[in-house]
Amino acid sequence: MDEAVAVSLLRKKPDLSWRSYLYCAVDVETTGLDLHTDEVISVGAVTIIEGRFKGVGNFYEEIAPSKEPSHSSIQVHGLRGVDLATAKSAEIVIPSLIEYIEGKYLIAHASWVEKAFLSHRMARYGYKYPKGVIDTAALARYAGYADKDNGHEPSLEFLARKLNLPVHTPHHALGDALTTAAVFLALAARIEKKLSDEKGEILTLDTLLSLSKR
Repeated sequence: MDEAVAVSLLRKKPDLSWRSYLYCAVDVETTGLDLHTDEVISVGAVTIIEGRFKGVGNFYEEIAPSKEPSHSSIQVHGLRGVDLATAKSAEIVIPSLIEYIEGKYLIAHASWVEKAFLSHRMARYGYKYPKGVIDTAALARYAGYADKDNGHEPSLEFLARKLNLPVHTPHHALGDALTTAAVFLALAARIEKKLSDEKGEILTLDTLLSLSKR
């Protein structure tokens, strides 16, 4: 299935097998976690088609911020102001990101973070951030790989190791997007088997979106 066919499925009801659609795992790194004052400084995105993704040909850009990243954020992602001095502006990167993800269903780990930092920035360029985003943290809780009641999102690295998957450069936007893509595929396969064994049902895109709202 090529991307044109997969994109056309966006116009159909999400009741086909989850493998029939085109997805994009997205991750961002920021100057901090204040939604009013902090900025996106890097973004990674990975295309998934027919249950597979590649380690090459994906999207990664750093963004020059208007202020220095906070000390606490630098300790997480390692991106200092000097490292971003030659990065592109958000006015260049965000439209390129929109073009890359257009026609794909978004996947994110603890997806509220990406929505909070990307939705209003992308809206400036006419992109309406989707209400339905597949959340690997929610899928992990449903599949029994994360605690449902501790009030915290499961760590992406923790989930990857629990699923016996490689961890790609933690706290790097593209590395985390690659890990998110791998975690999504592993969880979807396990949920698919569970539904088939227990109910004789296929796993649809609609089910993934519904589970992600929990």
